Amino acid sequence: MSAPIYLITPPFTQLNTPYPATAYLKGFLNTKGISSYQSDLGIEVTLKIFSSSGLENIFNACPTQDAEKWENISENSKRIIRLKSAYINTIDAVISFLQGKQNSLAHQISTRNFLPEASRFSQIDDLTWAFGTMGIHDRAKYLATMYLEDLSDLIKECVDDHFGFSRYAERLGRSANSFDELHNALQQPLTFVDEILIELLEQKLQEINPKFIALSVPFPGNLYAAFRIAQHIKKHFTDIKICMGGGFPNTELRSLKDKRVFEYFDFITLDDGEAPIENLFLFIDGKIEIEALKRTYAINNNELTYINNASCVDYKQGQVGTPDYSNLLLNDYIQAIEIINPMHSLWSNGRWNKLTMAHGCYWGKCTFCDVSLDYIKLYEPITASLICDRMEELIAQTREAGFHFVDEAAPPALMRALALEIIERKLVVSWWTNIRFEKSFTRDLCMLLKESGCIGVSGGLEVASDRLLALINKGITVEQVAKVNRHFTEAGIMVHAYLMYGFPTQTTQETIDSLEMVRQLFKSGVLQSAFWHQFAMTAHSPVGLNPEKFGVKKAKEIEITFADNDVEHIDSTGTDHESFSYGLKKSLLNYMHGVGIDEPLFKWFEMKIPKTSIDSNFIINVLSDDSLQNYKPTTQLIFLGNLPTIEIITKSKKGNQWELASITFETKSTTINIRIDKTQGIWFCELLFQIKNGRKMNMKEVMENYESAGLEDFELFWDNKPMNQSHKAGLLMI
Repeated sequence: MSAPIYLITPPFTQLNTPYPATAYLKGFLNTKGISSYQSDLGIEVTLKIFSSSGLENIFNACPTQDAEKWENISENSKRIIRLKSAYINTIDAVISFLQGKQNSLAHQISTRNFLPEASRFSQIDDLTWAFGTMGIHDRAKYLATMYLEDLSDLIKECVDDHFGFSRYAERLGRSANSFDELHNALQQPLTFVDEILIELLEQKLQEINPKFIALSVPFPGNLYAAFRIAQHIKKHFTDIKICMGGGFPNTELRSLKDKRVFEYFDFITLDDGEAPIENLFLFIDGKIEIEALKRTYAINNNELTYINNASCVDYKQGQVGTPDYSNLLLNDYIQAIEIINPMHSLWSNGRWNKLTMAHGCYWGKCTFCDVSLDYIKLYEPITASLICDRMEELIAQTREAGFHFVDEAAPPALMRALALEIIERKLVVSWWTNIRFEKSFTRDLCMLLKESGCIGVSGGLEVASDRLLALINKGITVEQVAKVNRHFTEAGIMVHAYLMYGFPTQTTQETIDSLEMVRQLFKSGVLQSAFWHQFAMTAHSPVGLNPEKFGVKKAKEIEITFADNDVEHIDSTGTDHESFSYGLKKSLLNYMHGVGIDEPLFKWFEMKIPKTSIDSNFIINVLSDDSLQNYKPTTQLIFLGNLPTIEIITKSKKGNQWELASITFETKSTTINIRIDKTQGIWFCELLFQIKNGRKMNMKEVMENYESAGLEDFELFWDNKPMNQSHKAGLLMI
C-alpha cells in the first residue's frame, strides 16, 4: 500500500460518487510510471459518523446534562435525542441499504414505522403520488435520506456547527478576502468531525508512508478540512511535502499574498494539475530545481513566489490517461434521493464514472462566467474513439456503466460522434452531461443521443428573458430553449435548467416574467428539473472585469490577500434581488413535484409583485410550430432501426387502380407502417438496406441516388406525411 504520492479529497463533496480530480491525476501518474494512492476522506468520515458507534459518540456529545444548554436547543433536536436508541439501532441497516447492500430493507422503511422521524419528514407530501405503488425502493431511499438529514440537523445544532453533507465549514472559505478568519478557526481545538478526520488521516499516513501529499479542493466547503489535514501533517509528519490544487485555488487564490498560508502548505498549484504535480514530484525527488515548477506558489528565499516555467507545456487531453478509481471505496458510497424528481436526483443517486469530452468551453462567451481563466478559455476536445476507449476501461475497472461527463458544456458535434461510436461498439451505457440549449440539438440528434444511452442533460437557461440572455451573451433565446427542450423530452431525455436571478440591470418585472417562462416550461412538460441561484459577480468574469459596462459597480475596494473571486457589487437599478429568493425557490420546488403549476405567481411571494407581462400561452404557441426539420446537403442519413418488410398492395378508387408499397417497421415498443408509391417504396427499402450495411450517405447523395433511379420530386416525396414518420423507425438526419 506504500506510495510516494498520496492524493486526497477532503470532506465533503458528494456521498454518491467520488469527485473525479484525484482519479484524473492518478490516471495521469500511471502514464508516467509514478505510484500513487488516493482517498476520498469525505465518504470515509461520513461512514464513521453514521454508524452505531458514531451515533453513540454524537448523542454523548449532545448537551443533555447541561440544563442551560438543553433549554436552548430546538424541540426537534430534543425529539431526536429522546429517540436515541431507535437511531442507533437502525443506522447501520440504513447505511447498508443506501449502499445497495441490503435492498430488502426497502419494504420495512417504506412502511413509515421502521425509522424514527423528526422535522425533515414534515415536508413529505403524498408518497403514493410521488412513487406510485411499485416504486418502493426509491420511496425508501427518499425516507432514508430524510432520516439522515434529521441527524445532520442534530449534529449541526448540538455537536459541530460546521457540519454539512456536501460541504464543511463552507462559510470560512466563501469570499474570504482575508485569511484571518480561517487562520483563527484553525487555532481552535479540533471539532467533533475534525477529530474523526484526523484519526482516519493518521491511519492512512501510517499505511501509505508518502513523501508528497496533494489535496484537491474543488469547493469552499472543502477548504477548512484541507487546512486541518495540512496542519496535522505539518505538526506530526514534517518530512512530508504538501500541495493544494483544484477548483477553489484555481478560481479564488490567483491573487494570493498571505505568507501564513504556507505555514500549512508547501505549494499551491493553479489550473490543470498534471504538469504541476509531475514537476513538484521531480523537484521533491531532487531531479529539477524550483525554477522549473509549473504554475506553482511556493516560499522561495523567504518570499512568496509564483513560479511558472514557460518552457514546460501542458499535456494534451489525449495524453493524460484514463481516470483511475482504484483505492476508492466504490461499493460504499451512499445513494440518496433528496428531492422527488428523477432528473434532480442524478446528482445524489447513482455511482457515476466521471469523464470529460473536452477541456474548457467551446462557447466561452457568457459574461457571468470566468471565461478569462484557462480552465474555461482553453478549449480542447478529444476524439470520440478515445472517449469510448476510456469508457470501456472504466467499465472494466469499476463494473459501473453509468457516466457523468462533467464538461463546462459538451459540444454537440462531439456528442453526436460519441453517440455513433457507442452505438457502433454496441456499448450498453447510461450517461448525462452539461450542454448549451443551442439549435444544433435537433429532434433527430436528440433521438440519436437517446439511442446511445443519454438519459439527461443540464444546461443554463439562466435568466429566461431575451434582453438579459443577450446581455449575458448566452447565444440563445427563450423560444429556442423551449424547442430544444421539446426535442430532448420527446426523445426521452430528461432536462435540468440552471436558473439565475439578480443579473445586473434585471428589473423586478423581468424576474417575475422569468418565473412565468419557467412555469410555462414545466406546464408544457419540456422541463423536468431546475435550480435557481442568485447572480454572484466573480473577479475573472467579463462583468467582474468591467462592471460599469453592465450597470453595476463594486461595493468597495478592499485589499485581497487570500481568496479573490466573489465581488460584492451594487446594481444601478436598486432592485432588492435577495427578496425574491424564497418565492422563486418555493415555486420551483413545487413545480418539480408537479404541484401548483396553475397557481398565480403572487401566491409564492410574501411581498407584492407585478403581474407578468408574458402571454399565458407563450411557450405553448412556440411549441405548436410543427415546421419540418431542416436539413443541409451535408446532413448525414443514419438508420438505427430494424430493416422493414415490404408488401405490394393494390388500391382502387372510382375504377382506377394503383400499387402501393406497404412498409412495416418493428421497433422495441411498437409497429410502424408507411404506405407510399410502389417504385418509391422499393427505392426507399433498398436505401435503408445500403445504409444498414455500412454505406455512408449525406442528403445530397440521397437526392442524387433518388433521381438516378428515375424518380421525380424528391422534396415532395421526402417531406410528405408518411415519410415524416420514418424517424420513429430509426431513420435520422444528423
